[in-house]
Amino acid sequence: MFEKHSGQLFVIPKRISSKRFIRIFIILSLAIFSFLFGASPLFASDDFQSSKKHSFVADVVGQVAPAVVRIDIERDIEMEEFESDLLDPLLKDLLGDLGTSPQKERAQGSGFVIDSKGLILTNAHVVERVDNVIITFQNGDQVDGKVIGTDLVTDLALVEVNDFSSLESVDLGDSEEIKVGDWAIALGTPYGLESTVTLGIVSSLHRDINSLGFSDKRLDLIQTDAAINPGNSGGPLINSEGKVIGINTLVRSGPGAGLGFAIPINLASKVADQLLANGEVVHPYIGAQLVLLNERIAKEHNQDPNSIFVLPERSGALVQVVIPQSPAEEGGLRRGDLVVNAEGRKITDPKSLLEQVENAQIGIPFKIEVLRNNQEINLSIKPAALPGIG
Repeated sequence: MFEKHSGQLFVIPKRISSKRFIRIFIILSLAIFSFLFGASPLFASDDFQSSKKHSFVADVVGQVAPAVVRIDIERDIEMEEFESDLLDPLLKDLLGDLGTSPQKERAQGSGFVIDSKGLILTNAHVVERVDNVIITFQNGDQVDGKVIGTDLVTDLALVEVNDFSSLESVDLGDSEEIKVGDWAIALGTPYGLESTVTLGIVSSLHRDINSLGFSDKRLDLIQTDAAINPGNSGGPLINSEGKVIGINTLVRSGPGAGLGFAIPINLASKVADQLLANGEVVHPYIGAQLVLLNERIAKEHNQDPNSIFVLPERSGALVQVVIPQSPAEEGGLRRGDLVVNAEGRKITDPKSLLEQVENAQIGIPFKIEVLRNNQEINLSIKPAALPGIG
């Protein structure tokens, strides 16, 4: 019906349903919202999806991959023509000395450019016993590389290429800043397959390499579940920002297979500087084999009725063997001594003592405190350069 009011006509519906009222309210609300804030927020989800077509992994890998290289090596190995132990003695007399025949062994590894002038960091075991290598870049370019130096104690090596200039290099991070649970991305050329990427997290820090069966190394490793396969050795382990935090070095096989380990980049940088300056790294040593001793171990030993000596029931580095003619022997260290202090720092295990030795200077007295027959004795040992192990 129609009703007059002030000379104008208004249409007044007799009745408005609740559903229609809600529908009108929603439409008016959207209209007001669009007027105040614009139409773009209504389509923000589409913009978000279009800007996230790739993961953060793809982004950082795109930055780092051009600096990752494949390293091909070829080394001579001497092989016996026949296994002399299997030859009949009469035949050996007739044939005489069969000698050996040189054969070629080919292998591959990874590395990455740390300096635009052509310095490449990799593992020592990748370029062991070779002077020259072939470097393959991501774009397929190949160039000869020269091994500047290797350090078998830390399993690090430095290679130089001269035929290219303005190479893309990686950004180095700070391995002291990483935490368990951080993203870890491994790059390399496993099995010769270039530009391979695996993703994981930092599973553990300060993993002693000696606990993994490598007694000739001095390393605390980064543990990761990012897959590190043969050929990945020497490649970079990077964080979510694309900065190198470690160098892929080994993967555990057998029980615990799938655990990967990397050398912290802070240590690698320090070693690389020494290799560039001197071609080698000098490591101090005192010449003693050590084992862990703590109160529990000592009590168990002392309660054994067959034990022939009593151990002090406290923590420290127990001297198991003193190497003849070593600095330790010359300094008066004996088998059975318990090292409890070195250069004013408390020693609770062999690892803490080796850390102090590593920071010592060659030929400069290194002061330690030991327990011997329940008496505290101060000794002064002059560390020497660690003899070559390769």
